[in-house]
Amino acid sequence: MKEVKYFSFYFPTLDPYPSACNLGLLTIMTMLDSDYMMENGASGIPLAPEEEKGIVEELSKQAESNLKEGNLYYVVSNRWYTSWERYTRQDVDYYLFDKDTADSRSLISPKPVDRPGPIDNSDILVHGIDTEGNDLDLRRSLQEGCDYILAPQLVWEKLFCWYKGGPALPRNLISQGDFNKQFNVEVFPLCLKLIDSRDNRQLIIRLSKKASLQELYQRVCALRGIEPEKARIWDYFNKQKHEILQDSLKTLEKAALQMDQDILLEVQEDGFWPSCFSMDSTGNELALVPIDPSRSSGTIEGSPSLSNGHSTSYGGSFNPRSTLSSIFADTEDSYDISKTVTKADRGGFAGLQNLGNTCFMNSAIQCLVHTPPIVEYFLQDYSNEINEQNPLGLHGELAVAFGELLRKLWSSGRTAIAPRAFKGKLGRFAPQFSGFNQHDSQELLAFLLDGLHEDLNRVKQKPYFEIKDSDGRPDEEVADECWRHHKARNDSIIVDVCQGQYKSTLVCPVCNKISITFDPFMYLSLPLPSTVTRTMTVTVFYSDGSVLPMPYTVTVLQHGCCKDLSMALGTACCLSSDESLLLAEVYDYHICHYFDSPLEPLSSIKDGEHLVAYRFPKKWEELTRLEICHRYLEKCSSDNLEGSQRKLFLTPLVTYLENPQTGTDIDLAVYRVLSPLRRKTYFGSAKINGGMENGSFSEANDESTNCLATHNGLGYQSMQNGKLEGTSSEKLNFQLCISNGRGFSCWPLSKNSPIKPGQLVHVMLDWTYKEQELYDSSYLKDLPVVHKVELIAKKTPQEAVSLFSCLDAFLKEEPLGPDDMWYCPSCKEHRQATKKLDLWRLPDVLVFHLKRFSYSRYLKNKLDTFVNFPIHNLDLSKYVRSKDAFGQSHVYELYAISNHYGGLGGGHYTAYAKLIEENSWYHFDDARVSSVSEADIKSSAAYVLFYQRVKVEPNAGPVKPSQDQVNP
Repeated sequence: MKEVKYFSFYFPTLDPYPSACNLGLLTIMTMLDSDYMMENGASGIPLAPEEEKGIVEELSKQAESNLKEGNLYYVVSNRWYTSWERYTRQDVDYYLFDKDTADSRSLISPKPVDRPGPIDNSDILVHGIDTEGNDLDLRRSLQEGCDYILAPQLVWEKLFCWYKGGPALPRNLISQGDFNKQFNVEVFPLCLKLIDSRDNRQLIIRLSKKASLQELYQRVCALRGIEPEKARIWDYFNKQKHEILQDSLKTLEKAALQMDQDILLEVQEDGFWPSCFSMDSTGNELALVPIDPSRSSGTIEGSPSLSNGHSTSYGGSFNPRSTLSSIFADTEDSYDISKTVTKADRGGFAGLQNLGNTCFMNSAIQCLVHTPPIVEYFLQDYSNEINEQNPLGLHGELAVAFGELLRKLWSSGRTAIAPRAFKGKLGRFAPQFSGFNQHDSQELLAFLLDGLHEDLNRVKQKPYFEIKDSDGRPDEEVADECWRHHKARNDSIIVDVCQGQYKSTLVCPVCNKISITFDPFMYLSLPLPSTVTRTMTVTVFYSDGSVLPMPYTVTVLQHGCCKDLSMALGTACCLSSDESLLLAEVYDYHICHYFDSPLEPLSSIKDGEHLVAYRFPKKWEELTRLEICHRYLEKCSSDNLEGSQRKLFLTPLVTYLENPQTGTDIDLAVYRVLSPLRRKTYFGSAKINGGMENGSFSEANDESTNCLATHNGLGYQSMQNGKLEGTSSEKLNFQLCISNGRGFSCWPLSKNSPIKPGQLVHVMLDWTYKEQELYDSSYLKDLPVVHKVELIAKKTPQEAVSLFSCLDAFLKEEPLGPDDMWYCPSCKEHRQATKKLDLWRLPDVLVFHLKRFSYSRYLKNKLDTFVNFPIHNLDLSKYVRSKDAFGQSHVYELYAISNHYGGLGGGHYTAYAKLIEENSWYHFDDARVSSVSEADIKSSAAYVLFYQRVKVEPNAGPVKPSQDQVNP
């Protein structure tokens, strides 16, 4: 065991701020054989690549184990960091070994990667922006992992010590969320535009959203050279005064300040404040709902009192035991939630201002605030249903903020609303939405509905119920029991309107144990079945060495999975019922990836890749898999053997071993799998016929086999029933080396080498002149690519699927993924069970989420498939398995759509919503609202669909199905 040493040394910290210029003590743990690394690292001499990598990994682990608010991270260009990673890894795609070493462990790197130059962050900066304090501005479109990485402070300091460059871009680790706290690096601090009322001069100020208003005052006064007591700063959002930002410890985040918004500085002169900027009672643009002045403040019956036309601000931390009036004090224009908004006040034409990449939020909100049952609820008195004690919610704050926003949207005519207070509350409940990055409208919708439910849950003390299995009971009995238990713990307007119930059936593939559960759902996430196909060429190998490899070209769905490819290949190559296929990708003559998961999407496989499939017995997982890679000896010069090195070539072969014990078992397996490659060979006057007939290996006669074995010098006397009978010779049939897969360790294999049975054994087969003479290796060369791209690309017509085919794909039976195994109570083990979903109880408001975003090993993708969905008379009767319709119909009408335009990581969200009383559709694009015809609302941008149940009229005839349903 190596001795562990600790090294301590001093170096100047590289924090760009003068207050941080001091000496820092760094203590890092390393191993005894890293003395040279540490000594040279401290003296500035370049280290070996692996030594740099080791130091960075150790410092990164230290940072991960000590996460706390205020820790410093540095933004580093991913372009530069990737070049550094390539340099420190030096793990090119294959490894070569020195043949002359005793254990074949000498690694030869064919193409060393050059050391990167100085750190260069210029590609992630916005140039030419004059900002105060010489702050450097990052491009807003940057994505972590794609454009930049976050390096802990100690990592940055080491990288800067080695490479210099920059500039340094420090960022703080902050804690977000009041109840579900998360640590996040604040890559984009809050950017505020300061306007000086004296001369209209504008300055950009960047502060953390966690900075206090007191820090804001200090920064502003220092920049403008004024005394704090003579300054006051206004929230000047949209160039309108809202409220004075009092000099206090309240954070900028809780003050609802938004990215890139204006703040106004007023300076007292001769004891007087400027009069030209005085604010009247209409100055607060968000105070759009009239407030009854007769109401008293400080109680639930009335709103907080107004001071100078703006709401009194709420300071300090939230106290769960406070009265409901404290909830309103943190809002921009509070009012009485017990006041009913009459029909005369209604509108529904107001847009929502974009606060900085908040189109996703605006789209989801517009769909919800045009949901009739939700509108009716929040326009009435809902104060008695606010749940202040629920620890899973925001103690009513989120529900009140949403209710206020809904009332503004339905009371403001066509004036656009800035949902600042609501966004602040949402960020406190779900911290991931507290910043100004683009997000997913469906993801926000899920969190918002959950948050509203918890804030409005009528159940104050949730009872406990033990989960029971169905145990053969009737489905109706189990479903009703599960629904009663769910309602006993969850009872709100959201549950009443938006939640349904589905049946989930799991079947164990081993013991056939059936488990049936009934679970609630808030929305249905539907996959998009594709009608577009692609051709894929895969070379099939026989693991038993019975037939030559053969390429097959099959047609599969473009957005299918590996299971679809395996089924198509199985049909093409006449796979028997007791066989299975193992798919793999070959790159630079080694297997770089096995497609073990049948659900892995085919979109992860590129056209230029090389795919192989190995035919195995059905239960090959129970056998030891043998992977065989091939090498040859390349001579650097004809007269100097010392310059030779072994290189990989040919396609790897994969076979299986039954209870392997020694090297002889591996040798026999290699002999077997190479047998179809045996060529006709002449030795003297003797003709050796390898039995290659029609691509299959037939048994050679004893004489030729004996001749072959004798010529090989293998000591094998004969081949009986596919097994070689050996003599006492210790020499193997082939020159084989055991490897760890990528060649880090490699040692010669002998006949008596012990083999430990395992899931996978790697060997290297060293080809000599003898093997080249006996075997035709051309069958293992030049694998075809998956798809050869034509020079003239054919335009693929836009695919179209129906909503019903999406629903069918969602409800079809399929196996669980390897990462989602089910614990079988009968087997007492985790099993990859099959799962089947069925709809059991449908809600009044049914939300369909179309899964347009897909993720794979190499890429993220958005599906622009056009989904043909019914607008009227969506009849789901055939999908509901419950015999009792609960007195309601299963016919629905569309009333809202959340749209997404563009690709991943960006794009734009809008919404279509129907004003049902007018029977007219409108397009909500942030603050812009325009009418749209019903014929134009269907597009490939449709992302989330909102349907409302059609009420059953007494003595009404059957509902006429929609045209989409007649011809889906």
